[in-house]
Amino acid sequence: MTADVAVLGAGMHPWGKWGRGFVEYGVAAARAALADAGLDWREVGSIVGADTVRGGYPGYVAGATFAKALGWQGARVTSVYAACASGAQAIDTARVQILAGRADVVLVVGADAAPKGFFRPAGGDRPDDPDWLRFRVLGATNPTYFGLYARRRMAVHGDTMEDFAQVKVKNAASGVLNPYARYRKRVTAEEVAASAMVADPLRLLDICATSDGGAAVVLSSMEFARRRGVVDPVRIRAVSTVTPRYPSTVLDLPEIATDSAVAVASATETFRASIARTAYDEAGIGPEDLSVAEVYDLSTALELQWYEDLGLCGEGEGAKLLREGATAPGGRIPVNSSGGLASFGEAVPAQAIAQVCEVTWQLRGTAEDRQVPGARVGITANQGLFGHGSAVIAVR
Repeated sequence: MTADVAVLGAGMHPWGKWGRGFVEYGVAAARAALADAGLDWREVGSIVGADTVRGGYPGYVAGATFAKALGWQGARVTSVYAACASGAQAIDTARVQILAGRADVVLVVGADAAPKGFFRPAGGDRPDDPDWLRFRVLGATNPTYFGLYARRRMAVHGDTMEDFAQVKVKNAASGVLNPYARYRKRVTAEEVAASAMVADPLRLLDICATSDGGAAVVLSSMEFARRRGVVDPVRIRAVSTVTPRYPSTVLDLPEIATDSAVAVASATETFRASIARTAYDEAGIGPEDLSVAEVYDLSTALELQWYEDLGLCGEGEGAKLLREGATAPGGRIPVNSSGGLASFGEAVPAQAIAQVCEVTWQLRGTAEDRQVPGARVGITANQGLFGHGSAVIAVR
């Protein structure tokens, strides 16, 4: 068990396609988080930047890039890259610095200016890179992978295209209420079915877009929060950043191929399930304690998988949970009250931080029309390429 750290501030730059540099989005989010915390940038002892590899050279040193844009003031600096898990890795780095006594206040920032279309690997030949291999050898772009996973759920669990469409309908209804969301329009199941087929069985509205955006949080020690008169802050209680285990016999990233179980016993849980279980173990809670969850809905089918990986239901019961309305607003465990990536799109270094922003607002009771009544415990979950786990548990 570890000590808690306080979330003093949360801020975002709206998602969209703004045509500007990622630094501008990150600085706007950082300033919003500092204002929310009631702190001046000069009071920050450390800054952790979640990197983007598509922003040119400054993107690889995002911590220093944001520090320079905010104004050099001597803070410690760290830059973190873990693909879609970059934000959670940055939060974990900040938490460790605080618990180690290296800083009382840490600013965590992530932002991106994403390309149009699907993401693709950086240039060059890298035959030891599983991401490069799936593109160059398999031709498996992200939508192709999402489609393969959806087909597996249909074959193994009996999920239907109508189930997938209802995930989009649910998340779009929440996104309408979120001022930071890119897509703020309700969607019907008929509109999902009428959208263009991208990677059978997934249609255009089943797959998230690529977006520009930024998010930031201000974390502090509990002692610092109390000195500032914050007696009951939202607290980060656990961060899970685990890696997969061999053998993996289920289609999943980072490895597409399965592994031999001849000499190694089969893993007792999948990679994503291990991410959540590790967070629960560290926080000393279980899925039954959750009030809200923010999960990584790269596609509608993947959200259903997260229900099972988080232990919200049994294996193969994700679609049933959705049909019962348990994950909708007013349900037993609302999932993606923010609107999810269905409403935001991917701004890779920012999205795990954005999930923590939403959970923070929910636990504070300040999520306005999206508010989940009485929310006390929230979890965020996603995964990054190359085997980066990402889950954060926050409590109030």
